[in-house]
Amino acid sequence: MSNHYLVVLAASAGGIKAVSTILSNLPANFATPIAMVQHLDPNYPSCLDYILNQRTPLLVKQATDLDMLTPGVVYMAPPNWHLVVNPDATLSLSNAEKVRHVRPSADILFESAANSFQERVIAVVLTGMDGDGTDGVMAVKRAGGKVIAQDEATSQFFSMPSNAINTGCVDFILPLEEIAPNLLKLVAD
Repeated sequence: MSNHYLVVLAASAGGIKAVSTILSNLPANFATPIAMVQHLDPNYPSCLDYILNQRTPLLVKQATDLDMLTPGVVYMAPPNWHLVVNPDATLSLSNAEKVRHVRPSADILFESAANSFQERVIAVVLTGMDGDGTDGVMAVKRAGGKVIAQDEATSQFFSMPSNAINTGCVDFILPLEEIAPNLLKLVAD
């Protein structure tokens, strides 16, 4: 898997629409795995995988411990679990402490992806109301990966993308509808 890319997505408030828009605009043959965190209420089971599966040709599933990253599959962090990318291209779930008051944490996902995939990781920070992902985008950039942030005009809440942009580590600030086409270009390189 080391010669493949990995896309990591993070979203919070307003994120379901944003994630749906991106995934619905990726083709069924998108040859890259996607790992994502969406901040959800930890007290309720999530049906987000069911919702997203209705809107994309890709397979969307809640991640489980030791899932092998597979191209064309979207792995969602379950509510109240951190999602970790391992160097052997598997995933782990962790119930470690919350980071920036959230679990799952974009920082943990992005940092572990950067450590495991180095320059072949593409991080995407979408709409949300906190600073989650800020440390993670810096880790991705240090590893030589690429970072995309959703622009203010199309973000329902701009705090997460804004905090990422303020790190100076964002390569592309894009309207929501341009993120999927940009991902296609980046993974084709």
